[in-house]
Amino acid sequence: MINLTDIQPQSDEIYLDNNATTPVLPQAAEAAIHTMNLCYGNPSSSHMTGIRAKYILESTRKLARQVTGATDGEIIFTSGATEGIQTSIISALIAARATASLITKPVLLYGATEHKAVPETLKHWNQILNIGAEVVAIPVDGNGILDFDFIAKHVGNALMVCTMAANNETGVFQDLTALQNIIRSNNPDVLWMVDCVQALGKISLDLTNTSIDYAPFSGHKLYGPKGIGVLYVRDNAPYTPFIAGGGQESGLRSGTENLPGIASLNAIFKLLNDENDDTFKSHDVLVSYRAQLEKTLREVFPAIVFNHDFAYSLPTTLNFSVKGLSSKDIMDLFDAAKIRVSSGSACSSKVSGSFVLDAMNKPRWQSEGAIRMSFGPANTQDEIDKACAAIKDAVSALKNSCLILSDADEIIDSNADGLQQWIYDQQCTWCYVDKNKKEILLIDPVPEIASKFETLVNCQDFNVKAVLATHLHQHQEDCAEMIRNVFTGKLSSESCDSLGWDKSVTQQVSLENDTLAYAITIGDKVLAKIDIPGHTDNSVAYLLGEAKQGRLAAEDIEYVFAGDTLQIGGIGRSDLNTSDSVQMHHSLRSLAQVITEHTLICPTHDYQQLFITTLALEKQTNPVLADVLAKKLSDEQFVEAKLELDQSINNDTQSALCGNIKADIEPSIDVDPGDFSQFLASNPDVMIFDVREPHEFEANRREYIRDQKIINVPLTQITHFVNTHKAAKTQPSYVCICRSGSRSDAAAKTLKRMGFENVYHVPGGFALLS
Repeated sequence: MINLTDIQPQSDEIYLDNNATTPVLPQAAEAAIHTMNLCYGNPSSSHMTGIRAKYILESTRKLARQVTGATDGEIIFTSGATEGIQTSIISALIAARATASLITKPVLLYGATEHKAVPETLKHWNQILNIGAEVVAIPVDGNGILDFDFIAKHVGNALMVCTMAANNETGVFQDLTALQNIIRSNNPDVLWMVDCVQALGKISLDLTNTSIDYAPFSGHKLYGPKGIGVLYVRDNAPYTPFIAGGGQESGLRSGTENLPGIASLNAIFKLLNDENDDTFKSHDVLVSYRAQLEKTLREVFPAIVFNHDFAYSLPTTLNFSVKGLSSKDIMDLFDAAKIRVSSGSACSSKVSGSFVLDAMNKPRWQSEGAIRMSFGPANTQDEIDKACAAIKDAVSALKNSCLILSDADEIIDSNADGLQQWIYDQQCTWCYVDKNKKEILLIDPVPEIASKFETLVNCQDFNVKAVLATHLHQHQEDCAEMIRNVFTGKLSSESCDSLGWDKSVTQQVSLENDTLAYAITIGDKVLAKIDIPGHTDNSVAYLLGEAKQGRLAAEDIEYVFAGDTLQIGGIGRSDLNTSDSVQMHHSLRSLAQVITEHTLICPTHDYQQLFITTLALEKQTNPVLADVLAKKLSDEQFVEAKLELDQSINNDTQSALCGNIKADIEPSIDVDPGDFSQFLASNPDVMIFDVREPHEFEANRREYIRDQKIINVPLTQITHFVNTHKAAKTQPSYVCICRSGSRSDAAAKTLKRMGFENVYHVPGGFALLS
């Protein structure tokens, strides 16, 4: 196990994720440590040690009033903003219970771009307290500004209104004076909470001279420690303690106060109030920081789009997307280059966009590709300079990996060669490259990877041999045709069938069962096509391998692209409009006649991030398939068995749309990061696989751990590795590592499932290695 003191920031780390949390200022840390060591009294104690502690408490409360402009009302110390939000909403809803029944259709209003803590808390306590109100989102415009007409129309029936001073994803701020006017002119008595977490230290607050009833703040968003916050409650606003007990905080919030955390706020508030201290920069300085970062980002990403108008945003936040790059591409690159930013979507094969950008009606690619870069009001010019330099250095790795085109006339030698799997939202696009012949083909593309493919082709001047689909559902967007149309000089869409196969192809190869199949060449190999209807009436399989004297024998087929007919852990469903179970039965048997049990099958969906499978593996977990391949089932028996499988999809919300996937995956073997050096010493012949993508590997190249060389085997190329290392499954040992341990776990499980015997991975990855 790693010692706590060994967990430290990387040297030269560039931290640009301040909207998530900030580093603790030295002055705040000092104040907290001093209080823990020397001012350890309980503020409720009447002796002198307690009195000193009480002074820290009350002096901080006084400072909090100064920085928030709250000359009256209550200032209550909490554990953070979430508790403040809970307390505010509970207080308002309990007070509103008496009047809710008098309103025909009571509503609880919140801004559509609010932090999830707000709508989820409203829904939760609305149900628990049996208020019976409808929780309604206030729409925003393209700039993220609340719809005043909507508020005017609905606020009359509102029991509570929740808005935020500044958004955590985009930095968009609301005009609180104008907002107050529209709320109060239509409902003078409605209770109003304003989330001020992102505003403190960045914009001037004057709470007393507003009609805001509740305003929560959080210490860790302004250079304080986690676990401390402040809640402002306006005089005469209804209040119900969220935490009852010993009566601390004048009975408003029980529990012994977090004095070290409060002391850290004391130090921060003093800095904010000190006009002669330059720790917290002026608005103009922060604007200049943003302009410098914006200029750098535009230089390195010509296709960048900023997702918010700077005129409506705090200067400390830049939210952007880059056409052709996923948020994961950029975030992983920056993280490898020691630049810490946030993604606007989940970093996994299951893609989700930013609900904030969705509410602003941004295009899907912007929402799903969003990156949030946020600095803080205490950042220095030197830190911004270093950030800009690091960004420029990092993006050069994207150019070398052909993820963006260089603006210089230079030759890029990409390492793209062999088979790659690009996953978007659990959908697989298979890209095969013959680097020597400069030829490329694409199978089952999705729209979101179109720009990536186009950039790679243009970067390397590849000859596009084909852009194919294995099947198309009714009304499905034909992405393959869309991409073919981009390369009008290299491909003719007019000569292709519905799946992209060139109808003028005359070359044929004989298969294992002596049937003939049309084929095209790609480098030194051929790609043959056979019909396998069943999942859809147009389903086909593509067989990629080396033909010898016009024959593509089963043992010479390296990959089978079978669409959704065969999946990892299941058979594709056959209860769709264009499906036919009898045809699928015949297709499965005919496919098995032309490949071996160990031929690598590449599906169109990868629901478990295991990349590939084989007939031998599928037979072990799928009795129906085993019986099909053993020719034990009649058509009628298969139809009956398949109907039962397909029906189970509808009864299992976890099942995938295109197939019934139920496979137990044996876990990989972990090597604790704290024991990794010892593991390497005990296994001198182990091969270390860095499964990050090439641009991450190049952004901060690390070639050795101890004396063992690191080999970059990108996760997108793990199938290629499995195919080319069939003879090395017992020796040597392999240990997979990545940024955080997620991808290395997937790689290790895949290798182990494919028969590699000695496979390990490092949980936590490089993030936990010194």
